[in-house]
Amino acid sequence: MLDAQTIEAIADELLEAGRSRTPVPRLSARYPDMTVEDSYAVQQLWRRRNEEAGRKLVGRKIGLTSRAMQAATGITEPDYGAVFDDMVLETGCAVRWEQYTHPRVEVELAFVLKQDLSGPGCTIFDVLNATDYVVPALEILDSRIEMEGRTIVDTIADNAAMGAMVVGGKPVRPDAVDLRWVSAILYKNQTVEETGVAAGVLDHPAAGVHWLANKIAAHGDGMKAGDIILAGSFTRPLWVYQGDTVHADFGPLGAVTCRFE
Repeated sequence: MLDAQTIEAIADELLEAGRSRTPVPRLSARYPDMTVEDSYAVQQLWRRRNEEAGRKLVGRKIGLTSRAMQAATGITEPDYGAVFDDMVLETGCAVRWEQYTHPRVEVELAFVLKQDLSGPGCTIFDVLNATDYVVPALEILDSRIEMEGRTIVDTIADNAAMGAMVVGGKPVRPDAVDLRWVSAILYKNQTVEETGVAAGVLDHPAAGVHWLANKIAAHGDGMKAGDIILAGSFTRPLWVYQGDTVHADFGPLGAVTCRFE
């Protein structure tokens, strides 16, 4: 376990890394005794510093929920991070590539809540009852910590690698379609790079949301009506570079697209 002074120093270091776009060396290498709880303490403090600076918390992201993502990262348990108001972008947007460090893109579904949701004991049925609608999304992954050899403690401390999200397509009520069978084709510059089905996320995309409700309950936290919850990727992360256009075709649910300038 790390002491409070070290946790504060790491949170401030990550804030500066976000501003300078210069990743810091791996925390797991520098603090071999760092635990998952230490990492969430860093993330909580980082979030509080951002809120004090005027950013507004509007939701959460859940990461590492699918076998595809766990295989891509070598990390075997889900994690979560904060979504601020300036991280939510609309389909068709032009994104400044240099605004992010090592940007990658994933295909996801986002749940928008119509009522508060909290654990312990939260079930998938509670999630579906609390959801106003589900909407197609892309997640833009960012990294304030060097990528090579990252472990779960690095990823969690780094706000679960959240950069931004792009929402679009057709919002649907959670009971209007079988969410397990929502599928997407991910294109980069008109070439199919990835395909996936939402059941790849813990067998049902809502499963990640009830996992999150129960996980954050232990920290005295919960989700609020109006929050947008990015439920986890059902494709591997796709590296993007300046000039790339990304297009995710969700079939009947429409499409989400963005361009990296």
